[in-house]
Amino acid sequence: MAVKNKADVIIVGAGIIGCAVAYYLTKKGKSVIVLEASDNIGNGGSSRNGGGVRQSGRDPRELPLAMYGIEKLWPGLSDELGVDCEYHKEGNLRLGKTEKHLEILQGLTERAKACGLDVRMIDAKEVKQINPHLSDEVIGASWCPTDGHANPMVTTLAFYRKARMQGARFITGEPVKRLRKVKGRLREVLTESGDVYEGDFVLVAAGYASRKILGTVGVDVPMHVELMECLVTEAEPPMFNQMLGTAEADFYGHQSDHGSFVFGGSSGLELNNKDEGAKNSPGNAAITAPCICRGIMKYFPELADAKIVRTWAGYIDICQDGVPVLGFVDDIPGLVVACAFSGHGFGIAPAVGEQLAMLITEGKTSVDISGLRYGRFQAKI
Repeated sequence: MAVKNKADVIIVGAGIIGCAVAYYLTKKGKSVIVLEASDNIGNGGSSRNGGGVRQSGRDPRELPLAMYGIEKLWPGLSDELGVDCEYHKEGNLRLGKTEKHLEILQGLTERAKACGLDVRMIDAKEVKQINPHLSDEVIGASWCPTDGHANPMVTTLAFYRKARMQGARFITGEPVKRLRKVKGRLREVLTESGDVYEGDFVLVAAGYASRKILGTVGVDVPMHVELMECLVTEAEPPMFNQMLGTAEADFYGHQSDHGSFVFGGSSGLELNNKDEGAKNSPGNAAITAPCICRGIMKYFPELADAKIVRTWAGYIDICQDGVPVLGFVDDIPGLVVACAFSGHGFGIAPAVGEQLAMLITEGKTSVDISGLRYGRFQAKI
């Protein structure tokens, strides 16, 4: 079987991670081929999510990436990519309605402050000062003034567009069948169409599909899928620019530049199997969407009569320990992994893209990602 295409790096997956890595690699002068199983760029959660660009509520292992991205990359990203990513850096309220919620938020706040993040607990009075539209049920929150949000579809396509302008080749409708090593190093990607792509490095960033693809070379990322749903309202008068979340991470949202609210969440009834994935389907909006709406009305009584113009649902790749798997795999030279983002990959995507491009070209990163390596799942002898 003849090799049809060669590049310095072959990327599997054209979500925001794959597009961002392609952009930063081509910026460094590397040749890149990106393979996407679907017919559309950013077809999964990359273009359909709540748009959070947050540091608060992060696991300490991924917090350095979030902090680095917000300090160094997000503020200038629109100018760099030549597209308005609708980035707002106007804070994040993680809301609590019970004493148990406040305990959760206090723990998250203390861990984040220990990592150097500017985040603090505030009472109901200060919550209302920041966002007077919230209901009286909110008794406190954590407040991170440097968090924010952006437009996920616009940002994903901006990375794609710029990467293409810099020479990256994107091939859609090309599902990957397996990976193959040559003389002990991962070099080839074989697709269902029978084509073979060869690179010095292969980056797998295909969401949950990464598990099956990586399994062809004996790598098993412990993850499963869970259903998440978002809804979009009709345009409303400007109310607030903060990103919102909750103590139990079951509700999040923001108001977009054109006035629509984007809210996401879950019903609590999403059943899943750790090996086979979700047993329900994205069509179960009849359960999840009403639950999200009831939550919205409890937090924002003013939106009780807002009309929903569309909803979407999909599966997110949840890692066993709740943080992504990034970087080299020690036993397989040439392989780079970027998956299992557990529903919060969008906000760190620019930092992940830049740092993985640095890892591939220089063999190191400037941000510590050691706690996110695949090796953390291997037995320590």
